[in-house]
Amino acid sequence: MRTDRFQAFSDGIFAILITILVLEFKVPDYRAGHLLAALGAQWPLFVSYAFSYFYVGTLWLFHHDYFSMLLKIDRNVNMLNLLMLFSITLLDYPMSLVADALTSGNRGDMQTAFITYDLVALFISATFYLMYAYLHHHPQLKNPAVTNDFYATIKFDPVRSVSIYGLAIVTTFWSVWVGAILLAGGIIFHFLAYLRMSRQLEQAKGV
Repeated sequence: MRTDRFQAFSDGIFAILITILVLEFKVPDYRAGHLLAALGAQWPLFVSYAFSYFYVGTLWLFHHDYFSMLLKIDRNVNMLNLLMLFSITLLDYPMSLVADALTSGNRGDMQTAFITYDLVALFISATFYLMYAYLHHHPQLKNPAVTNDFYATIKFDPVRSVSIYGLAIVTTFWSVWVGAILLAGGIIFHFLAYLRMSRQLEQAKGV
């Protein structure tokens, strides 16, 4: 398969997912004159959406830049990409769970919601690791300008992400809010790792 078809299909999945995320917004039930209060009560949805949008956007940036170094796609890359995209499309569900749990304020529900989000995020990071490892062992698929030094620099980023989300799961049993901070930290780590990877990829290509 040509890389342009590969990227076009993946971009379409990301676009659909972001559309699905925003569909969670609905006009709240309210009495005349109390719309502002009703909107304020939806803050958990706004917060969970903002983080999820930022997360999906960062994953798309990773996907776009990382796979721009490929010269061709084989069957296994396609299959790994489908697994990766499957993991990413799961994000809408934990986003909704977190919004509902924060609205209810029940500690047990918030634990369950945040841990579910952590598990999905951990799964996503694991699929990125599998893809990184596969492409590292099949250099014929990549731009020759991208050396093994590039992979050596980024290969542990998904492992670090898995560690952060694993720690967030354990911590959530002790403190929901500390676990939530670690979850947010994992998402922010993705963005910082993307910036580093993008700079190194540009240097490797001589841009």
